[in-house]
Amino acid sequence: MTELRDGAVLRPARPGDEEGILACIQALAEYEREPDAVDNTAAMLTDTLFGDDPRAFAFVVEGPDGGIRAIAIWFLTYSTWTGRHGIWLEDLYVHEQYRSNGYGVALLAALAAECLDRGYSRLEWTVLDWNEPAIGFYRALGAEAMEEWTTRRVTGDALTALAARG
Repeated sequence: MTELRDGAVLRPARPGDEEGILACIQALAEYEREPDAVDNTAAMLTDTLFGDDPRAFAFVVEGPDGGIRAIAIWFLTYSTWTGRHGIWLEDLYVHEQYRSNGYGVALLAALAAECLDRGYSRLEWTVLDWNEPAIGFYRALGAEAMEEWTTRRVTGDALTALAARG
């Protein structure tokens, strides 16, 4: 647990945080112009983050009032080139009224420390190309754009059709 300058604390998520985490996920979806895209529920988060075999993890910033002010949700990756794991940051979100308090930097620093503590070689994430404030923030922290890489995704009917080809 890390105490932040305004009395908030950064810590690993724990059971009971699900509603606050979900509120951040929903706020992020609204910010990213996809308010109806979230199917996740508090129960699903319980299973994902705190079940018998968690495959995703989260750090939260909790305010002095007990409310979740910010989140970083992440999971492990693996590099065949380095032969080591890394961390994929799936979502980083700070509620708007708490921005400029250092929460984003603190969450990314916690993830970087997690990488170093575990001997991981990478911390990676994507950012929407129109999100200039985030791009500038990440650039200021030393994050490099992987210009030659383009993310691909298969979902829905295309996922079903691809699976049927096997």
